[in-house]
Amino acid sequence: MFVRKMTPSQSSLFGEIDDLQDLTFIERPIRRSLKTAEEIDKLTVDEDLNDIERAVYLLSSGEDIQRASVIINLPILVRQNPAETFRRVVPKVREVLHVAGADMQLAAAGSFLTILQDDIVLIQTHTHSILQIVLLNLDHRDTVVSSAWLETLLSAIDALPKETIRQEILSPLLSKHQLSQSIPARLASCRILGKVVGKFESSIVKKDLLPLIRSLCQDVEYEVRACMCRQLENITRGIGLDHTKGEVLPELVELAQDEASTVRLAAFDTIINLLEMFDSDDRTCVIFPLVKAFCEKCFKGDEAVLASLSFQYGKLCHGLSESFTDEQHLWFLEFYKKLCCLGLQHENGHCESQPYPLELENKYALVRRNCAYNFPAIVLFADPNHFLSELYRTFSSLCHDPEISVRRTAAGGFHEVVKLLGPNVHYIHKELITLLQDDSLEVLDALLNNLQETLELATSRGEGAGPESKQVNIQDLVPALVAAEQKAASSLHWRVHEKLLQCYSCLPRVISGDQIYFRFFQRMFSIITTNNVLPVQREAVRTLCVFLRYNRKQEQRQEIMSKIKQDLAQGRSYWNRLRFLDLCDITIDLFSKSYFCKHFLIPALELVSDPVANVRYKLCYMLPKLRSTIRPTEKHLLQQLEFCVRKLLCREKDKDVVVTLRKTVLELDKMDITEPYHKRHERELLDQKKEKEETLLLEMELLERQQSEAKLAGDKQSEKKQRESKSGLSGSKGMSGTLSGASSSSSSGKEMRRAKLARSRSLSGHPTTPKMTNSDKTLKLKDSGSCPGSGKSPMLPLNDDNLRPHHFNVASSISSTPSSSSMPVLIRSNTSSSVDHRSNGNKDTQSRKLSVQRKSNSFGMQSGRE
Repeated sequence: MFVRKMTPSQSSLFGEIDDLQDLTFIERPIRRSLKTAEEIDKLTVDEDLNDIERAVYLLSSGEDIQRASVIINLPILVRQNPAETFRRVVPKVREVLHVAGADMQLAAAGSFLTILQDDIVLIQTHTHSILQIVLLNLDHRDTVVSSAWLETLLSAIDALPKETIRQEILSPLLSKHQLSQSIPARLASCRILGKVVGKFESSIVKKDLLPLIRSLCQDVEYEVRACMCRQLENITRGIGLDHTKGEVLPELVELAQDEASTVRLAAFDTIINLLEMFDSDDRTCVIFPLVKAFCEKCFKGDEAVLASLSFQYGKLCHGLSESFTDEQHLWFLEFYKKLCCLGLQHENGHCESQPYPLELENKYALVRRNCAYNFPAIVLFADPNHFLSELYRTFSSLCHDPEISVRRTAAGGFHEVVKLLGPNVHYIHKELITLLQDDSLEVLDALLNNLQETLELATSRGEGAGPESKQVNIQDLVPALVAAEQKAASSLHWRVHEKLLQCYSCLPRVISGDQIYFRFFQRMFSIITTNNVLPVQREAVRTLCVFLRYNRKQEQRQEIMSKIKQDLAQGRSYWNRLRFLDLCDITIDLFSKSYFCKHFLIPALELVSDPVANVRYKLCYMLPKLRSTIRPTEKHLLQQLEFCVRKLLCREKDKDVVVTLRKTVLELDKMDITEPYHKRHERELLDQKKEKEETLLLEMELLERQQSEAKLAGDKQSEKKQRESKSGLSGSKGMSGTLSGASSSSSSGKEMRRAKLARSRSLSGHPTTPKMTNSDKTLKLKDSGSCPGSGKSPMLPLNDDNLRPHHFNVASSISSTPSSSSMPVLIRSNTSSSVDHRSNGNKDTQSRKLSVQRKSNSFGMQSGRE
């Protein structure tokens, strides 16, 4: 027996295995049960006890988890037996809460809030016992627990009657505002005052509560002053407009000048929320100087308050705009521009961050982000007509900001700016392209939330800068959309990619069909066949169906259909064939029944012989929907569907497919019986509407073709006439040269020869003039006949941009659009009228020719004699 030496790597491996075996001796024994027998005996309760007795027993001698369970289920006990619960259980709960932990305290706060808000319980009977527990725990040493009990009390005030609030809440409250009380107690008093003030009349508030409110506004602790300042809004609305100017406004002015920034910020927020409560004089004489001084002070060094100021700035400007003079209006607008550039330096047209400490840089970025959030409000404040001169550079700076959060916020409100600009939307076209091509997908994601609305408004109103502006915008927009899709596809954020493809469904309303066909169709096929994310693939399928639905060129539709059948329905990968079934599911909703049966039904039924069970399974699942597209008169399609079902029943071996097939057969048998008549009628009406829209698209295609042919014929005829006119002009010039050479021999006959020469020139131009006028008339009649009802510009060429249909408004325009059969009639009538005009003018033309020949002959004889 030969022993082979082990290599060093093998020996180290065996050494590690030995170490692992040694570890098995030090493993701890695993407990086979969560509780021991003794613990189970402790937790066991007599089954004969009712709910009330069991709750009392558990609260008295149970474990903490059992007590917490009783407290959580306390509202259920109150609903079942309120009298016994309040008599026996609630006192036990009160005893337990003295020594309970934070979790049990929080559970009790939630349970008592539910009881107070429950309409079943008689509040007047048991409110006192509940409120005693709530008020007792307001002073809990744990701030989280005391805050929870305070929220319970504040929420319960809405359900309590006025007298109960006066007796149970206000009486102890009046003694808790003293300086001898703790800060949490005084803070709770501020919150409670702000809540109960709306329950009483203004006279009671002024008499009993306003002295307490003034005292808390002048508290020595800035936290109490700030808390009371934030409650002044509710107090002002409670006492009404009459007492606001004399009672509340002086306190607000004093708090706005407080030494603590937290108090000033609270006063500033309260003033903004109460702007509608002040009259015009107060706004002009008191509020505006106060706010202006506050803004200047914040800008110089109070960055913490500056963030809140920038967030409320839009609301502030709109609240004071009616009372502004032109100078004040300009000051607020310029101050906003300063906030938008805070922490930035502009070099060569680019925004770059200045070197600041990280904390300060983050504060400045927050200020600019708040400015971007308020930008639509500032556009309205400054008047959209002055956007280019006042706000364009600011908006461009926000869209190019170095911070992603600022650009993301600007992208999120971009559609609002587009709405406000209206016909001047072309001003921000460059910024739209910039945001679409942004390096961060967060910015693109924010822009995609309303991209469909943005694109439709931007392209429909983009003609304000001139007739070329819309086309230029589209030429820039398409590459930006393509680049955005490629960037989303190359990232791991597939939801952004899916959202972008969903936004692509609006492109038929935005750009021409040719641009969609040449720039987006092939990309959709590529995503369907190569992408690995199923939601993205399905969204690409849906977008492809929308593109096909609104494509108006027959050749392009046929090519797309052949590619769908070749790459998807007959694709080598079963994954592609599954996507074809998804496409069929979508086309049933988008297209009419006749269109689907003509192009998609047979390829779908052919998948009954697919070698992959998943494809057959999905086909079986879709059979009822396929059956709904076949009309009762289409017997051959019904026979093919029945043949497919029989084939599956006979040959199918996969268990899952067989189970699904049996369910499908039962559903197919019940389809015509179970469906109500009104639903079937609604589906028929919807299908007729889709069919009319498809017919309208075909008519529009025919109309475009006829117009392009007429335009081409007109161009050829005009070129021919131009060549004829040039040849006639050159002949007349040659004749005039010979005549001038002959006339130089005698100076006495110059005048007579000049007159004859002029007469010959005028006569030589006669035969071509009527032809040009007749052709022009014919072309004009053709153009007017091919564009009936076109409004102000009947001669406007009917291109893709002018005939671009709206997804949901196509059917409504059917009645006002001529049918395809009427168009050739109009053209024929126009051409026949022009032919009649020519035939009627034949006699005049012949007589003119005779006269021209006579005159030219006489002129030739005279020139020969000379």
